[in-house]
Amino acid sequence: MSDGPVKIGMAPPHPGIFVREEVLDALGLSVGRAAEVLGVRRATLSDVVNGKAALSAEMALRIEKAFGVRMDTLLRMQAWYDSYAMRQREEEINVRRFVPPAPT
Repeated sequence: MSDGPVKIGMAPPHPGIFVREEVLDALGLSVGRAAEVLGVRRATLSDVVNGKAALSAEMALRIEKAFGVRMDTLLRMQAWYDSYAMRQREEEINVRRFVPPAPT
């Protein structure tokens, strides 16, 4: 088995989309009402659930406390999303492998 990146057939969803569909929609909550429950600004939550902002550790913990979705799960989803997005830009990052000088 290779230690290289795993190729997948589709992009992972932004964790905010998951929160919107599987939590807010499932509970019949508007973004405004959910923001009140979470103790955050409506605009902040809106950016997350619309995939325009990353899910922070603090927001993930708030969601866990309010709705029971594990913070660790949400943060793994964010890391997977970020990793996939960065791989799509891999060619833009020009860094050469560091080779230490030979011992003298």
